Amino acid sequence: MSVVTLGQNAPKLDHSAVTILGSNAGININPKHIDDFATTLGALDVCIQDILAEDDYIPKTDLKKYPRTDIRRPQGPEDTDKGGWAAKCNAYSTSPTSDLLKGKKIALKDNIALAGVKCTNGTEAVDWTPTFDATIATRIMDAGATITGKAACENACLENVSDTSCTGKVHNPYADGYNCGGSSSGSGRLVGSGAVDMAIGCDQGGSIRIPSANCGVVGLKPTWGLVPYAGIISLEATIDHAGPMARTVPDVARLLQVIAGTDGIDDRQPPFLPDGTLEYLANLDKFLSSSDTSKPLTGTKIGLLEEGSAIPGMDPNISKLCQSAVDKLKDLGAEVTSVSIPGHLKAAIVWMCSVPIAGTRQGFFSDQTGRKQLHMIDRLLASDNPMTQQAFDALGPGAQNAYMRYLYMIDKYGPMIHAKCSNLLRRINDDYDQALASVDVLVMPTLPSPPCRLFDDPPAHGPLARLSRNVGLVGNTSPFNSSGHPALTIPVGFVPAHDDESVKLPAGLQIVGKKFADIDCLKVGAAWERAYDWKKL
Repeated sequence: MSVVTLGQNAPKLDHSAVTILGSNAGININPKHIDDFATTLGALDVCIQDILAEDDYIPKTDLKKYPRTDIRRPQGPEDTDKGGWAAKCNAYSTSPTSDLLKGKKIALKDNIALAGVKCTNGTEAVDWTPTFDATIATRIMDAGATITGKAACENACLENVSDTSCTGKVHNPYADGYNCGGSSSGSGRLVGSGAVDMAIGCDQGGSIRIPSANCGVVGLKPTWGLVPYAGIISLEATIDHAGPMARTVPDVARLLQVIAGTDGIDDRQPPFLPDGTLEYLANLDKFLSSSDTSKPLTGTKIGLLEEGSAIPGMDPNISKLCQSAVDKLKDLGAEVTSVSIPGHLKAAIVWMCSVPIAGTRQGFFSDQTGRKQLHMIDRLLASDNPMTQQAFDALGPGAQNAYMRYLYMIDKYGPMIHAKCSNLLRRINDDYDQALASVDVLVMPTLPSPPCRLFDDPPAHGPLARLSRNVGLVGNTSPFNSSGHPALTIPVGFVPAHDDESVKLPAGLQIVGKKFADIDCLKVGAAWERAYDWKKL
């Protein structure tokens, strides 16, 4: 490594410190060279201290332009909307730049920075109140909306059952005591119950689409990099997605238009997008107004993914319901063909094995080394690295399991397994691209099973019992986090709960498009939604 300065007056490191550094790393320093390294390291330390003395360069929140009032922790079932809210507030712009979201109430998932509002990430493992706003929070306020609070999220965003958050259980809007899905559980609940008009979820394995499907709302995991992730707690940068959740496809398009586009900070994003890419609302309105209302999907090619209904644990009621929804797409004029992608059945397993190593460093330790993005140093300093007993005990079963898998994989396999998974995921991505070259979108069930029942006393159950409730749930969702393709879920009807057939719960159909062709997913979803009332099917 090049030496920029040796700092003529810099103090040398103690010789014993140089020897110990090498010894701790398992190397012996040539005694003749110890004084040389004492000089270079001493000069380096002077430079580091000078850098640490500089003011940090983070976004500045103008609290006069973006005031926030009534910040509080809600109490009781009614105040929390049966667990949906982690925090309440009123944050808005005094001089919005557009009226795209005028009058709308929006909830942010509780892993998104909003200055002055505690950000739990669903866990007590890290205590953090941000001093700045995430890019998308500012964009929402600039569009005329009011952010009315933070939606509960599951512990460390590593759970898909809504009884792991440090803020309490989140109940399904269609049946108390049943799962909302995770990790954006509160976002699904609040939109589904009508407490807010729209919400932001975040999705690394299905965390927008799972609660959307479970709560009977529309949710979009956008193309990777379309929506800036700056100011949001990362799980793993290559699978991080933030996206809109709402009760209708046009509202999802409206919110997507507000939050999408490069911000110059987040290295997940492309440097530019083709003209017209971000005009989601206008493009959707044009499609809906110009198409034949009886056959709006004429000319649209849809691929029914065979393996999508073959993932482990597929409930026959969901499979039947989604097949009926696809038949209705045919009635709307779409050309539907069967598509086979054998690699899809292994994609979720490869995703699962790819996450623990990089995900632990980024998600648990806030270590974004090697990334060009907003580094949230205050949260990094608040995170325990290495993991402490107190922090581990504060994690939910999914997060604890992820950390234990990290320790096991690092000890037995090292970085090789992550590297191999990354290569295999690229092959799976290419398989999806190849299939999408001949169709506009792929469709499949969003989830294989209906929402499960929440435990009355979750901590009384061990990790295996808690994790076993939804084995295989991400079989159709997680592959598209790894590949980055846009994936929309729309509600298409109700199915009976596994433990009580009298309880009817929502189920969703997933629509997957080409990268940065999110509008294609929205068009298909909007056409279906306009023609059919899912609650009456």
